[in-house]
Amino acid sequence: MSGQVELETSRVHWPNGVRIIRSAFPPIDLFEDIADPEDWPLLIAAEQKTNPRLMESIGNLDLVPHARRVSGPGASYLMAPFTHTSPDRPSRFSDGKLGVLYVAEDFDTAVEETVHHHGRFMAATDQPPGWTSQFREIVLSVEADLHDVRAMAEAAQDILDPEDYHASQRLGAVLRAQGSSGIVYPSVRGEGGCVGLFYPDLASNPRQGRHLDYHWNGTRVDLVRDVTSDIVFRLV
Repeated sequence: MSGQVELETSRVHWPNGVRIIRSAFPPIDLFEDIADPEDWPLLIAAEQKTNPRLMESIGNLDLVPHARRVSGPGASYLMAPFTHTSPDRPSRFSDGKLGVLYVAEDFDTAVEETVHHHGRFMAATDQPPGWTSQFREIVLSVEADLHDVRAMAEAAQDILDPEDYHASQRLGAVLRAQGSSGIVYPSVRGEGGCVGLFYPDLASNPRQGRHLDYHWNGTRVDLVRDVTSDIVFRLV
């Protein structure tokens, strides 16, 4: 896929979109505490003299245009997917060199998406059964005009392939080059929709929701525990 792509755009307004992330990653102080992103380069330069590990926390800030950076409480949840990228961690709409902020329309869809990817990791690394990694639910608002593949039906089959991301990554690269804000698409794991945002300022008001545990039975993730209420959900 190259050149121009003609896709309709739709206004997406999800005041309670959901993203589920590993609890192992703490908030990044620079994004959370310093109100003006214009001050970041000078602060980073000064801090690096005494804290050589700083960039491991922040990641590659150059991957986010100055005008698209966000700061304040919860900003780590919006910025980190764009500053911590790697070709070793490709996703549906990126080969891993540039970041994408993925958000599900609702909690159930977010769980289905993360359960799939966590299960693949557990199987690939031959992990023993048991309650494994802790996750946290991030609730956030999405307000953006996004290229919409939900109505493409047959034409979107390769873009929505459950396992092969080559076509969708090519689409993401072309749309990004055309100035797209991102893509809205139906989840292939759950019943709801998802978005892949190309810039962090297309989402706002991130706030922490539930803490979750996933149970690996040796073959798949079969249970999810809401640590907040101690309720356990069985996945079918």
